[in-house]
Amino acid sequence: MLERYKTVEQYGSSEIVIKKSRFIGHAKPAASEEEALEFIEEIRKKHWDATHNCFAYMIGERDQIQKQSDDGEPSGTAGKPILEVIRHQGMKNIAVVVTRYFGGTMLGAGGLIRAYTDGAAAGIQAAGPVEQVLHREVFVEIDYTWLGKLENELRTRGMPMGETRFADKVTLTCLPVDSEAESAGDWLIDLTQGQGIVSFGDARYLSRAI
Repeated sequence: MLERYKTVEQYGSSEIVIKKSRFIGHAKPAASEEEALEFIEEIRKKHWDATHNCFAYMIGERDQIQKQSDDGEPSGTAGKPILEVIRHQGMKNIAVVVTRYFGGTMLGAGGLIRAYTDGAAAGIQAAGPVEQVLHREVFVEIDYTWLGKLENELRTRGMPMGETRFADKVTLTCLPVDSEAESAGDWLIDLTQGQGIVSFGDARYLSRAI
């Protein structure tokens, strides 16, 4: 798994108008090609009356799945510019559709490239660019007498937290960056003077706005 990558947080859309043509950029995270294709089909159904619904998507840790479509626009003027925006912004696991409603004025190849580039960028911005950072669950089981001190130390350190479980003892879930999980476990043992029982759980991505 990648330690970190850029994508978008959720679905978003934004519209720009160029010489009376409406360009609506849509973007959404997509963890698989199936998700990307489902999203593209949703936009096509929603904007069935549009002149064009051009798209591109990039999927995979090594960007191994890359597809784009001009959807009837002159070759290389729509899908490729959308894909280039995704690539230039360093995005992964994302699908972008730019819907066009023709306004009656021809834009020419250069104008179309600029319009689809701007439409894609607007859609990505509306969807909320984020960085997904891989974290690891680190559990520490402690006596209740340690709870206040440990919570205070974790807040001071700015450590992301997960679920806290209460039973005979209390178990805190810490979420350090994956590469720092082992050192975080050592720190927790030292902090509790060897009384805390540390174990490790799953890796998961946490997002932060960029």
